[in-house]
Amino acid sequence: MKLPDLPIRAVLGELGDLLDAHGTAVLVAPPGTGKTTLVPLALVERAPGKIVVAEPRRIAARAAAARMAALLGERVGETVGYSVRGDRKVSAATRIEVVTSGLLVRRVQGDPELPGVSTILLDECHERHLDADLLLALLLDVRAGLRDDLRLLATSATVASGRLATLLGDAPVLTADARTFPVEVSYHPGARGERIEATVARTIRTALSEVDGDVLAFLPGVGEIARVSAMLSGVDVFPLHGRLTAAQQDLALRKGERQRVVLATAVAESSLTVPGVRAVVDSGLARVPRVDHRRGLPGLATVRVSNAVSEQRAGRAGREAPGRAFRCWAAHEQASLPAYPEPEIRTAELARFALELACWSTPDGSGLTWWDPPGEGALAAGRALLVTLGATDADGTVTARGRKMAGLGLHPRLARALLDGAAAVGATSAAEVVALLDTGGTLTDVEAEIRRLRSASERWKAEVKRLAKLVPGGPENPDPALVVALAHPERLARRRGPGSPVYLMAGGTAAELPAGSGLGDTEWLAVAEATRDPGRVNGIVRLAARADERLAVRAAPALLSEVDEVTWAGDVVARSVRKLGAIVLSERPLRDFDAREALLAGLRAEGLGLLRWSEDAKRLRERMAFLHRVLGAPWPSPDDEAILSTVDLSSARRKSDLAKIDAGQALKQLLPWPAASRFDELVPDRLEVPTGSRIRVDYTADEPVLAVKLQETFGWTATPRVADGRVPVVLHLLSPAGRPAAVTADLESFWRNGYLAVRADLRGRYPKHSWPEDPLTAAPTRRTKKSGS
Repeated sequence: MKLPDLPIRAVLGELGDLLDAHGTAVLVAPPGTGKTTLVPLALVERAPGKIVVAEPRRIAARAAAARMAALLGERVGETVGYSVRGDRKVSAATRIEVVTSGLLVRRVQGDPELPGVSTILLDECHERHLDADLLLALLLDVRAGLRDDLRLLATSATVASGRLATLLGDAPVLTADARTFPVEVSYHPGARGERIEATVARTIRTALSEVDGDVLAFLPGVGEIARVSAMLSGVDVFPLHGRLTAAQQDLALRKGERQRVVLATAVAESSLTVPGVRAVVDSGLARVPRVDHRRGLPGLATVRVSNAVSEQRAGRAGREAPGRAFRCWAAHEQASLPAYPEPEIRTAELARFALELACWSTPDGSGLTWWDPPGEGALAAGRALLVTLGATDADGTVTARGRKMAGLGLHPRLARALLDGAAAVGATSAAEVVALLDTGGTLTDVEAEIRRLRSASERWKAEVKRLAKLVPGGPENPDPALVVALAHPERLARRRGPGSPVYLMAGGTAAELPAGSGLGDTEWLAVAEATRDPGRVNGIVRLAARADERLAVRAAPALLSEVDEVTWAGDVVARSVRKLGAIVLSERPLRDFDAREALLAGLRAEGLGLLRWSEDAKRLRERMAFLHRVLGAPWPSPDDEAILSTVDLSSARRKSDLAKIDAGQALKQLLPWPAASRFDELVPDRLEVPTGSRIRVDYTADEPVLAVKLQETFGWTATPRVADGRVPVVLHLLSPAGRPAAVTADLESFWRNGYLAVRADLRGRYPKHSWPEDPLTAAPTRRTKKSGS
């Protein structure tokens, strides 16, 4: 066999030697070097067993197998074959099998010894797909414990290979340089307010006019591809993405006779070669895995590409001749791009990943060697979901049911719906709903959407057939709501009131049914999709099926509970409740109940004013707060929580009973023993003045205040102090009419410096009263007028 003259040929011999010597190696080779196709063909001549090539995408797996078979002059399925979800072409003669990373994970789970396999090539490791990272961890574990003879070769299109080499046991790194042509890069940002599709379409027309050859445009998803295609009338446009049939994908990968435009997602970044391209138009956007809260399943979010990805995309224009790269963003934005893509293991929903770990008997991932470990929060959420679905026990041990779910290659929610749904409503009926849930719908009514898909989507019908073959089924008895509820039991929903468009879901979230949905006449819904828009009180139901209480109880028995609830809702409400999650199915009042927690909740919600506060209790709280502020420990703060910790609610069952409970008793319980014996000494409720009157001290302000008539303080030389003499009492010296005449915290200074001015003023306003020149020797008096003359 004569291999094409591609750059990788120069290192094939050395690569084989390194693998023979070390058993592992890292090959760094940019797109276009031939690493995906020529390396397996070279290795198969040196290795006695099968070569398995793991690709991140189905489209890349099929294309690589087709290219290698063509080089051998054979059909796919002979020496070279492939296996992807729903499609397999292999035979007894197959020596090289190209598979998706996810499918190989399943194969390793089924038989970790991988009999007959000598070498595994992990292609495009730099893309950091979740399945690829998991596969690498599992293969490292296999090689360490079962197959030390298994050869692992990891390839990457970038030079960030150090960590990868370390993971592979300090594997040797071999670099192959691509023979590329210069690429001129220019920037073409959109106008203000212009959609990215319009910017890309305009830039494509510029590229067509300035470059001889085909144009490859990168867009984030299928929707954008369709919209740009509609804007390019009169141009030969070929879409390229993972949802197309193999025949449609082949059209895009085949060079035409006229100038073409290929509109591609990220599948064309490094895994595929699109011949004839001289110009690349880059939207600068990509879709990456995130949690799709609308569907409650893994989804995709649109993000800016990394610098490494933008360079890879641009390089596609220089494969065969000098080319042009047109970037649809401003030049100054290039420096702000992240260096590399974020690994999916850090950002993706991890329920399916967690199920694979459970099947590997390491539910938390410990003991495996990770490029980047999974996020603790996301993994914990995934593990909790597996318990809910019955895929694992509480300790993370996979159940027999969980192994069946994992074998379906679906998200655990959908696997559960397919397995249990097929038994209940038939394999085809269950598969129809699962296929819809996997891709999402356009109508709100599940039944209406399925009727539409039956007549409009060949791809959906093919997926239904594939899924139906995976599970045994009972008699066909279509019930879409049951299948939806099996996937999303927490989204079973009940109308909040007669005629209301708002439904309460079992998970506790409220969602509103949009007008015109065709579902407004049903009390129960099985919700498949719901948005949670910022700023809205309720979510919006996007896809749902009619349900009823019987179905809800059947689909979600784990959410059923019968509990006694004693809560506060303006008063104590005591009831025995049967619930489905947050949805109340039935209730009856309780006769015997402990109301303490509900009463505490009421006091927290409405305040301690619900208790009985005598004047003495109010003043006690003020004195305690002052002492805590001034002296601190052991004197406690009489705040609400402290009082609630000691209040005696044993005799209370209703709100009205709270008004009978003395707050003062709860306050007294807070006073520390034995220090409490000095409380009245430290913060006296009243102080005796020279006339013998005992006057209350006001502790409500920052400093204690004593309001006393000036004439009662004659002869008082020292300012009274509290808190062990630490704090002087502020004296509000009153006129005969009870109005403040002077304020002082230094009585001695007042007699010496302030009294004469105050005396002059008071003599003028109250001439019949006694205002002695010397207040220190004058007798204090409660009387308000002079005696005698």
